[in-house]
Amino acid sequence: MEAPHFRTGADNRAPHSNGEATMNKLELVDHIATDAELTKVDAARALEALLEGIEKTLKKGEEVRLVGFGTFSVRERAAGKGRNPATGKEIKIAASRNARFKPGAALKASLNKKSAKK
Repeated sequence: MEAPHFRTGADNRAPHSNGEATMNKLELVDHIATDAELTKVDAARALEALLEGIEKTLKKGEEVRLVGFGTFSVRERAAGKGRNPATGKEIKIAASRNARFKPGAALKASLNKKSAKK
């Protein structure tokens, strides 16, 4: 009988629906703390401040542009009609505002670089 495989470190990320690993908030805090030479508490505060700033700006209907990384914006979705798949009954779908992220040119380029390894 084969021993169970336990993931550790970066391999400990939960698989995403498409089978790829994801990074959760705690792992991001660890990464920030390590790279910026901060305590985990300070890194967590910095991340929270960033996220709150983005959220407040979007709530006002404004964009957040991070040159080279991307732009966060708000999209308005009009009200519409849909169908309940279980009953087939027509339902009203309320208008809503949704957050959108558009990656910047530098981020796109870094994601599409061909690695030197083969």
